[in-house]
Amino acid sequence: MFSKWWMVNLSMVRKAARPAAFVCLSLSLAVASGCSVLPKEEEEEAIPVIQAPKLSKKPEYTVKTGTLESTARGSGKMMSTVEEDLYFTDETSRRIKQIAVKTGDRVEQGQLIAELDVTELESELKQKRLQTRKDELAMIETLRNADGKSAEEIEQAKITFELEREKLNKMESTIAKAKLTAPFSGTIVSLYMKKGDSVKAYDAIATIADLSQLTVAATLSADDLKKVAVGMEVVVDINALGQHKGTVQQMPSPKSEDSGSGGGFPGEGQRQPDSIDKYMIVKLESLPEGIDRGRPLSVTVITNRKENAVLIPLAALRSYSGRNYVQVVEADGSKREVDVELGQQTSTEVEIVKGLTPGQKVVGR
Repeated sequence: MFSKWWMVNLSMVRKAARPAAFVCLSLSLAVASGCSVLPKEEEEEAIPVIQAPKLSKKPEYTVKTGTLESTARGSGKMMSTVEEDLYFTDETSRRIKQIAVKTGDRVEQGQLIAELDVTELESELKQKRLQTRKDELAMIETLRNADGKSAEEIEQAKITFELEREKLNKMESTIAKAKLTAPFSGTIVSLYMKKGDSVKAYDAIATIADLSQLTVAATLSADDLKKVAVGMEVVVDINALGQHKGTVQQMPSPKSEDSGSGGGFPGEGQRQPDSIDKYMIVKLESLPEGIDRGRPLSVTVITNRKENAVLIPLAALRSYSGRNYVQVVEADGSKREVDVELGQQTSTEVEIVKGLTPGQKVVGR
């Protein structure tokens, strides 16, 4: 009986153990196969590595020797040393009757350039000449019969006759000046008026020039002109013709204080007569081929030159309360301040007269 009970219990244990084993096996397979029994973990975000910022190092420059040049710059054009604006001097506004030339024409001295319309004045002149002749005969008759007249009457007759003759002379002079002629042989390089235009005294009609005598004419600022003197070296950069060397030959003439107002000068809105005397003249060592009047150019005048100067970049110079100093780099890398005495200075470099020697290194800003 005990044996039967034991066998029955053993069978029941085996039946109960089967489901438990199945559950365990299922859990093992689920974990091994990565099934969705458990939630999937999110992937960790890759955090970039932050580099520590590098401190910027100030530039270092080596003290050197070289040539330092101070310059003055300006612009200009090619002009003729013999060049002149032509204009009428009649104070009465008149119309141009004819223009006898065109731009580029070669003219001889005395050749007609332009003529004003003085037809009405010429008609008056004929009448005035006849009246003056009549007055002259009357004056002769008065002098013949001077016995019956007082000295005052005779003198009054003379004055009246001379006044009328002066009017005649002025009229003749005005008509003569109505013709504008070439003051010298040359080329008409510009025309500013045409037939029918109304002109006043000193309105420019044309420009005549001797193209065989071209030169550099330049303008500089008032401050730069103070630094320039005759004989200084010049580098001239001519448009499309390269750079050429020359020297300052002539400085511009001082401007008149009343220029441009009254005294026969052009008024507002009129072309100001151009003159080579207004420019700084530069004599080139040789004229390049293809040069022509009016070609634009720039000039660089060397106002001062220092050979074997001790130089540092302007960026290495420090100034404070009137003190000029630099930071010198020692052999061990340390830095110290050194006071310096300055010489010439340009927009990029400065001469050190005292305080530094070539080969030393200085710190820039």
